[in-house]
Amino acid sequence: MISNKNKPLKILFASAEAAPFAKTGGLGDVGGSLPKALAELGHDVSVVIPYYRSVRDAGHDIRPAVLRVYHPLTGWTSRFNVHMTAFGSLKVYFIENSWYFGRRGIYGQPSWGYPDNALRFGFFSKAVTAFQESAALDPDIIHSNDWHTAIIPYYLRNARLRKRPGTLFTIHNAAYQGSCSRIFSKILGVKVEAYGKMNFMKAGILYADAVNTVSKKYAEEIKTSELGCGLETFIAKRGDSFSGILNGADYGKWDPATDNLIGTNYCSSTLEKKTECKKEILCHTGLVTGTDKPLLGFIGRLVIQKGVDKLAEALDGIIKLGAGVVILGEGDIRYAAAFKAAEARYPGRVKLFNEFNESLAHRIEAGSDIFLMPSMFEPCGLNQIYSLKYGTIPVVHATGGLDDVIIDADDEGENGNGFKFGLFTAADFLSAITRAVHKYHGDGAWRGLMKRAMACDFSWDRSAREYVEVYRSILNK
Repeated sequence: MISNKNKPLKILFASAEAAPFAKTGGLGDVGGSLPKALAELGHDVSVVIPYYRSVRDAGHDIRPAVLRVYHPLTGWTSRFNVHMTAFGSLKVYFIENSWYFGRRGIYGQPSWGYPDNALRFGFFSKAVTAFQESAALDPDIIHSNDWHTAIIPYYLRNARLRKRPGTLFTIHNAAYQGSCSRIFSKILGVKVEAYGKMNFMKAGILYADAVNTVSKKYAEEIKTSELGCGLETFIAKRGDSFSGILNGADYGKWDPATDNLIGTNYCSSTLEKKTECKKEILCHTGLVTGTDKPLLGFIGRLVIQKGVDKLAEALDGIIKLGAGVVILGEGDIRYAAAFKAAEARYPGRVKLFNEFNESLAHRIEAGSDIFLMPSMFEPCGLNQIYSLKYGTIPVVHATGGLDDVIIDADDEGENGNGFKFGLFTAADFLSAITRAVHKYHGDGAWRGLMKRAMACDFSWDRSAREYVEVYRSILNK
């Protein structure tokens, strides 16, 4: 029990991704930013991720830390190696297994995942559990993230260990549960099933000391059959040990005043310089809408969850508003084809970059006037938070963290920082975009809206303090 509420905690943060080493989306951002914010509060924080081929080949200063780790828990996987690097005040550990993690890609290729991902991340979870004990890390808390590490609390409860740390399991997206064949249950030694299959996420929900998700609105949504994805009953049974903590933004990376990935830096007092960023992205994309017409940006995976079907349906109406649209993302080839067709239909008005490109993402955020997030559901979302900082006004579906962050400028006037739509239809989405475009062309209110947006503070410090409260509540029970 941690009796001193001010005593620094030892925290081991386990994740499939952590920027800048491995990132495909928001999970990587959280894995890179939350541990850093916790360390800045004075806690002893380590991060552990797989030693992917892309990490190995990226040129980071990573060195062997522990060779040939063996533990009874990993008998079926035999020995494994651990590598380490320092990242600011953090120690980052990498679990090496060339068979599982020496491949291209983190989860698979753009259009398909590796069929043995259950074994890959099952091995990783066993290795983390074994390593933290065999290396005598002695964490007070092991913080598991999403399905890839959800069975760590199960192993900690059921393995014979010298010491069992407290456990927090964070659900970043309940739709991706690590559901797989029962045969993996036998191989991994995890007796947790849902609907006839082994289920990683259910194990985390049942066996972690506490569970949370990444916004307050999503915490309520996943207790329902609509968004609980079959796990809502188990989530609801957690009672007070389940909570919602909104993700934060790493303003060290996402701040137009200091961003070294954009051509011209600016802040709320030099908003005229944002026009230079817009000129640069128009030049890069070949769009011909000009600086006097609104430029709309979308960055995200081209999957139905992100509402790209609604964006495709709304494009004709958006073009009629005189706007230009730039889209960055990869995923379902159906949507890539639809946006390519729109490019051909509206030359110089629509541009698709069918890729993951971190640098271009920053330039789109800085150069766009309006940012589109029509997600069907969104546990937290980070791009709406980044967009606010860049004075790029978000238009979002009122769901999950999008609803928590964005205040509609037409509904709440001087408190507004964006635009929302309630019904998940292309018509409602287009209506919200139309309201935003009209405001853009209005009587000067747009500049005030941009300044309010840029003044919003969603730094990780606030979120990190809430996580520390949860950690302490676990240890004091």
